[in-house]
Amino acid sequence: MRHLLYIMARNIITGIDVGTYQVKVVIAEHVKGKDRDFPRIIGSGFAESKGLRHGYIINSKDVEKSIREAIGQAEQVAKVTVKHTYLSVGGVGLEEVRGKGGTIVTRADAEITDFDVRRALQDAEEKVRERSSNRKIVHAIPLSYKIDGAPVLGRPIGMRGSKLEVEMLFITCFEQHLNDLIRAVEETNVEVDDVMASPIAGSLVTLTKTQKMAGCVLANIGSETVSLVVFEDNIPISLKVFPIGSTDITNDIALGLKISLEEAEQIKKGAITSTSYPKKRLDEIIMARLSDI
Repeated sequence: MRHLLYIMARNIITGIDVGTYQVKVVIAEHVKGKDRDFPRIIGSGFAESKGLRHGYIINSKDVEKSIREAIGQAEQVAKVTVKHTYLSVGGVGLEEVRGKGGTIVTRADAEITDFDVRRALQDAEEKVRERSSNRKIVHAIPLSYKIDGAPVLGRPIGMRGSKLEVEMLFITCFEQHLNDLIRAVEETNVEVDDVMASPIAGSLVTLTKTQKMAGCVLANIGSETVSLVVFEDNIPISLKVFPIGSTDITNDIALGLKISLEEAEQIKKGAITSTSYPKKRLDEIIMARLSDI
């Protein structure tokens, strides 16, 4: 009984990333430290991803099986049962949309309040929804503000003016693709609490605040896609996903050297080094595809 109460009292967080090559699951426990709180990894699992193409589902049953296998591995290691999760969304369906919105300042003394900022953000979002049919907004990120046409540094709350304008970056994905992915996860009896674009999720553990403040680009070469996210002043200002990835390198090696895909994959990974294939020819094949990426 005491062990059961201990399990119930733990703050468990789960994340799932469904990629075209692998499904990855991580289970963490929220731990309170002396100076700050931090997540402690208590379990992880992965499975070969089946039933996806460029990040969207083409066979839901295969996807469900892969997710169930990865979750089962993580649960076994963590010795907990996953009931809720955060879901990382990637693939060619991710797309950035920029939008602008504005509002008249409501207070009689012209002081801008949080209410005015929310109205401006909502106006921008409504305009984007009108011209982005079949797409779901995953992230809404304010980029800049103007008061009476003049640019403002930072948040405008507390300043004075008659009109507030905002420019925003919206990261969207195809609503049907997202619904299919959420449905596949929830078929395993795990409820999706929230979703996040995988390039943004990756940046949280890959980039430092200093790097994002100075300005940087994070590139992720996946199996069938390459994602790029650009940061400036600690916020993402652009996101792109291209339908090309490391699998294309494998295909090029197999075609250029006239070998099987399995052998080409091993050569690409460096698992096969003593081959009769000329290194110069292999380098030419790989560099030709990398130049595209």
